[in-house]
Amino acid sequence: MALFDCTIDATCRHARALTYETAHGSFQTPMFMPVGTSASVKGITVRQLHDLKSQVVLSNTYHLSLRPGADVVAEAGGVHKFMNYDGPMLTDSGGFQVFSLADTLKLDPDGLSFSSIYDGAKIRWTPEENMRIQEQLGADIIMQLDQCTPYPAEHDFVAKAVDLSANWARRCLAAHKRPDQTLFGIVQGGMELDLRLESIRRLREIEEESLAAGGRRFGGFGIGGYSVGEEHEVMFETLGEVARALPEDRPRYLMGVGNPTTLVRAVREGVDMFDCVLPTRTARMGTAFSSHGRMNMRNAKYTRDFTPLDPNCTCPTCQNHTRAYVRHLVKQNEMLGGILLSIHNLHFLLDLMRRAREAVLAGTYEEFYAEWMASPAAKDY
Repeated sequence: MALFDCTIDATCRHARALTYETAHGSFQTPMFMPVGTSASVKGITVRQLHDLKSQVVLSNTYHLSLRPGADVVAEAGGVHKFMNYDGPMLTDSGGFQVFSLADTLKLDPDGLSFSSIYDGAKIRWTPEENMRIQEQLGADIIMQLDQCTPYPAEHDFVAKAVDLSANWARRCLAAHKRPDQTLFGIVQGGMELDLRLESIRRLREIEEESLAAGGRRFGGFGIGGYSVGEEHEVMFETLGEVARALPEDRPRYLMGVGNPTTLVRAVREGVDMFDCVLPTRTARMGTAFSSHGRMNMRNAKYTRDFTPLDPNCTCPTCQNHTRAYVRHLVKQNEMLGGILLSIHNLHFLLDLMRRAREAVLAGTYEEFYAEWMASPAAKDY
């Protein structure tokens, strides 16, 4: 396969199984990506990521550009060598983090200005500067700079954000030159289907203009602006139609979503890639995913429970430790408690997507979906 080739290995109704080639190897979908915000998945070593069969790790442009600085990461040989991870990596643009800091943000058509959360330094990003930073970081997949709208938001406000994001997508695609990277465009539009479809139309138009001028195309597409406070069912009112309006020959990436049932449902709608801090963040709070639903390991009922977290799980935590021991660690605020739960929760999502892919390849995803939705694990919202 050539660099950034995408092969559709199988489909089952709208669910898809893809293989995608990067400079650091290929990955297969459906797939969940652990989040290593600052070039580290909290509490998890690179060796453990490999043991868990993680494929792509996500890191964050906002945080890495501020500390240690994109120049430091570049001097180390890029983010792969900096954190010693030899598999595919993705950096988001950092736009979501910037827009979450609304009290320091100043936005204009040319770019945005904000203050560093670390030392208050004034920062200016244009789409071109954001591309320069992400080229320095050196991930295999990078994301355009975009405007993510809150929920709820007025239609006119969201429409302006779609227009701004499209204009920035054009500038990002023109500015991005690094040949061993690919750029994903991002669909915005809030919960408004018409604006989502307009965002896709604009991205297709931008891509066609770029190709006609001898430029590059988008390597895939992020679906941003969901999971920002709306009810789960609100997202699914539009997600399927949005996903299927995107080109079939490249990955569709639902950004910032990590709830197990949401992943199973989104795959059924045609989504290929996911990321979220949920599995490790909830782990640090003492929560475990399981085939019986979420488990609060602070609960006294686990005090003398000497069985694995999940008898159906093959992760190192479940193979070597009991509910009673994990509860003890969590109650004592021992660091190891969060680490063991992070290992388990990441394995749970990675394995869930592995089984989803197997079902697509076998042509049985509808059966897989029905079995999941009928299980206690589906009630994990």
